[in-house]
Amino acid sequence: MQGLGNDFVVFDAINQQIQLTPAVCREIADRHFGIGCDQILLIESPRSVNTDFHYRIFNADGSEVEACGNGARCFAVFVREKSLSRKNIISVGTMAGSIILKHQPDGYIEVDMGIPIFEPSRIPFETPHQAKSYNLNVGGDKINLCALSMGNPHAVIIVPDITQAPVSHLGPLIETNSAFPQKTNVGFMQIVQSSEIHLRVHERGTGETLACGTGASAAVVAGRLLGLLDKQVLVHLPGGDLVVKWHSEGQPVLMQGPAETVYEGTIDL
Repeated sequence: MQGLGNDFVVFDAINQQIQLTPAVCREIADRHFGIGCDQILLIESPRSVNTDFHYRIFNADGSEVEACGNGARCFAVFVREKSLSRKNIISVGTMAGSIILKHQPDGYIEVDMGIPIFEPSRIPFETPHQAKSYNLNVGGDKINLCALSMGNPHAVIIVPDITQAPVSHLGPLIETNSAFPQKTNVGFMQIVQSSEIHLRVHERGTGETLACGTGASAAVVAGRLLGLLDKQVLVHLPGGDLVVKWHSEGQPVLMQGPAETVYEGTIDL
């Protein structure tokens, strides 16, 4: 499946037994010797009476992570296509808590991404004081960034030109910086106007992807905190566009976008 080119191998783990080790994940995600994907998604039975399903996410390097917005939209499409649920609104449990997925009349999926987290210890991000932005020492240079969590850690950097953004250079350096003990996703944002941005994201454990739903959410939240963006923002990613809405602190982020099945098959694990 894919959401704006952010691609996933999705397994129904309700009607079959699946054991995924990091090595098996790496084999599946390999684009030459496996199926090839950015992340692997498992659809599981609910672990709480308050949710309809449980959602697990594995990066291409085999690490399990807390959240993935593009994957969540694919999740919603998958359970409907497989007749696992006919609900228009479903609640899904994740490592980071529950999220709400809503089928829109236009075929898009709206994801309630939850309330952004700014407290450094909960991101986690090592800094003596909470602030709207931080200066981080990266390879001897001071990089100004916003740090927050959308269920997974994010660093957001404002750049003047997205085409010249040093994603491949700075992305891995910031991802593995000691200030982020669980590593971090890194977004590079160019503000076109207060209602429109361009974004490229280096994803933790994967590298640059064509789209990142939690990254788009984090970028809009960062821009709102700095007083640069409106409550609703059109986010242009290399794989396509998302609409992200965020009113204020203490409120959830809402993200809208497409998702579709590319093909189905079987694999011997």
